[in-house]
Amino acid sequence: MQPADPSGVTETAVFVHSLGLCESPNVGKGSRIWAFAHVLAGARLGEDCNVCDHVFIENDVVVGDRVTVKCGVQLWDGLRVGNDVFIGPNATFTNDRFPRSKQYPEQFAQTIVGHGASIGANATILPGVSIGQHAMVGAGAVVTRSVPPYAIVVGNPARIVGYAGDRPEPAGSQEAIAPPTKPGSIRTAIGNVTLHRMNHYKDVRGSLSVGEFQRDIPFEAKRYFLVYDVPSAETRGEHAHRECHQFLICVSGSCAVVADDGRSRQEFLLDAPSIGIHLPPMTWGIQYKYSSDAVLLVLASHLYSAADYVRDYTEFLTLIRASDAR
Repeated sequence: MQPADPSGVTETAVFVHSLGLCESPNVGKGSRIWAFAHVLAGARLGEDCNVCDHVFIENDVVVGDRVTVKCGVQLWDGLRVGNDVFIGPNATFTNDRFPRSKQYPEQFAQTIVGHGASIGANATILPGVSIGQHAMVGAGAVVTRSVPPYAIVVGNPARIVGYAGDRPEPAGSQEAIAPPTKPGSIRTAIGNVTLHRMNHYKDVRGSLSVGEFQRDIPFEAKRYFLVYDVPSAETRGEHAHRECHQFLICVSGSCAVVADDGRSRQEFLLDAPSIGIHLPPMTWGIQYKYSSDAVLLVLASHLYSAADYVRDYTEFLTLIRASDAR
């Protein structure tokens, strides 16, 4: 396990630098452990991992395949790291919210880093949180709460500033919603999601926006709810519906909507009360970037049913794949 130099290592071998220490027999083929790194006996590492200088990996740690752990990182008991994860230099994981010297919890909090996630240099991850798949944690961020899949978070405490792979579409502007110069709808690149321009009238008496159910709004609503007084750092939604259609209008202020059909995702800005977006069933929806005066009106085709919600993104993807296979 300790060839003289990595240039002679075969693709199936595990390379451990002569100044590194790997006590674990559970390291996948093609992985490399560099100088002054220490992997304890209970740790499990997948294939083709790169563990850089001065990394410490404790016993109750599971690391997936093709993971990069840059210099100066410690992976403590309770950490679960998915495949294709990047962990930047000096990123800090914690596993005890109330540490005391010589006092140990019965079980350390489990922290999960999803497949394809990236954690920037000097970020701090508090214990017990989950970082969703393909999320990106900015350099120096302090993650105090779980991070949704694909979310980009920065700051202390970390807050969502975007979603990886999204292309914002300012839905309230003429150029982004062209046509229509008259009321109507357009298909987006996300499944059956559509953007709508409602009837809008303005004169000296004020402005009026109106839509008719099953004509302008593509279903008959059985319920509505309003979302308002949302702190700008907060995120709403983060779920899909099995059967329920939703139609969103920001009747005051503005907010961003991310629509995801399980294959791609796109961000839209609702910044006028004459603009709406239709989220059909099995569309993962997220709302964030609320302005201080934002009031979001949501029309729903079904009465409330907890069973209609899909709140786990991995389950959502599983359901989408099963549907595609039929």
